[in-house]
Amino acid sequence: MPVKSALVSLAALVTMVGMPGIAQAEDCAGTSGAGKIRLTLVATAIRSTKGEVVFTLYPDDRKRFLAKGGKLLRVRTAARLSRTTGCFWVAPGHYAVATYHDENGDRDFNRTLFRPKEGFGFSNDAPATMGLPAFSAARFAAPADGRSIFIRTRYPN
Repeated sequence: MPVKSALVSLAALVTMVGMPGIAQAEDCAGTSGAGKIRLTLVATAIRSTKGEVVFTLYPDDRKRFLAKGGKLLRVRTAARLSRTTGCFWVAPGHYAVATYHDENGDRDFNRTLFRPKEGFGFSNDAPATMGLPAFSAARFAAPADGRSIFIRTRYPN
C-alpha cells in the first residue's frame, strides 16, 4: 500500500502543479526581483478552450488607458474553460487591466463597426455598456503584498 499511496500523492501533486489555467511564476510577464510583486489576473466566465486569453496592463495614466502603444505589459495564455489565469511582475502602485478572449487566435480584438465580436473585460468589472469604460472605473491598487484580480468576461449576444 505505501507505493500506491505515494503514487496517488505524486499524481495529486502533478495535477495541482500543472493545473490548467494556473500561471506559474516563470510564466509571468515582466521581471521579478526586489521591489516587485506578483499581480495575478483571473478571467472568469470563459466559454471555450479555443484560442487564448490576452491580459493587458496599463499604467496609472488615463491618457494611456486603451491607447495604441499605451500598455505596460501584455501576457497571452491558452484559454481554459471557465477560468484562465495570467500574471505580471510589477512594482506596487495603481494600474488598470483590459482582457479579451481571442477565440480565433488571430492576435487581434475583433469587432464589428459598433460591437465587439469576442469576449472582453476590465479590472473592477468596469462597465462597458455604452462604449469603453473610464480609466477611473478600471483603476485598482496593487499593494506591496501582491494581489489577485478577477475579471468577468463578457461576450456579445
